[in-house]
Amino acid sequence: MQKALILIATTLFVAASAHAAESCEAQATAKKLAGAAKTSFMKKCEGETKGSDATAACEAQAKEKKLAGAAKTSFVKKCVEDNK
Repeated sequence: MQKALILIATTLFVAASAHAAESCEAQATAKKLAGAAKTSFMKKCEGETKGSDATAACEAQAKEKKLAGAAKTSFVKKCVEDNK
């Protein structure tokens, strides 16, 4: 059961990352960025999005494990760092 939930969380993370790339691309196009400015913007945008997606996935895992308080905080922090 736990492996299935982790697989689902991973699948959602990958799908969200793909959507984030499209969203960042759309933002770069709207800002009419090109070259190094676009590359820099895309790197920052995708990094911010990936971080929030990882946090959400780790929060979901902590909830599944019924963690609370310091244990939850510690788990989420480690999980996010491992997924970078």
